[in-house]
Amino acid sequence: MQDIPYKKFQSALIPNLPEERFIGVRTPALKAFAGELLLAHKQENSGFLNGFLSELPHQYFDEDQLHAFVVSGQKDFDACVGALEEFLPYINNWATCDQLNPKIFKKNKEKLLPFIKKWILSEHVYTVRFAVSMLMKHFLNDDFSEEYLEMVCSVKNGDYYVKMMVAWYFATALAMQYDSALPYIEQKKLEPWTHNKAIQKACESFRVKDEHKEYLRTLKTDSVRQ
Repeated sequence: MQDIPYKKFQSALIPNLPEERFIGVRTPALKAFAGELLLAHKQENSGFLNGFLSELPHQYFDEDQLHAFVVSGQKDFDACVGALEEFLPYINNWATCDQLNPKIFKKNKEKLLPFIKKWILSEHVYTVRFAVSMLMKHFLNDDFSEEYLEMVCSVKNGDYYVKMMVAWYFATALAMQYDSALPYIEQKKLEPWTHNKAIQKACESFRVKDEHKEYLRTLKTDSVRQ
């Protein structure tokens, strides 16, 4: 499945990992392979898939991606969360973190929430990023509560990839829950870099009204630290 030009392209997008950690398998191929593994495991109940999932940490980025797709395809909530909690501490890049999106979570939001509240307090960068991403994907619609804004605002991890996810969350909240999210921007409750990035991303979004974008631009702060 290896694609050498894609390997070079992919490694350039994830600078915190050395190029030798990449095989260069394209995402559609990995997703299809994950589906084949899950189907074979269901039909044959072989130990191969369990063996792969337990071999942590993996050597290659592509293995981590495959792992993420397998976990995301789990159809039992408890099994999915169990596999996820074993895997989260070993995630070492934003791409694998963001590929984790278990379908089963949509139907089990009440059961998911306590885990998010635990993960968001982690000291591990990508566990926190994943927790914020789950709040963004599953709790900004009918299941929204203003307490979730406070949870994300309270994240103190200063890592770039956590701050970017916090900014992304608030930009999305400004699109979907504007009246609730706006006071966090008006009162500058986020640290300056994240505050400005959230405004930038909101202004780039097609889901934010033009009049809201115009007002948000006036709320940028000049006090920014990297």
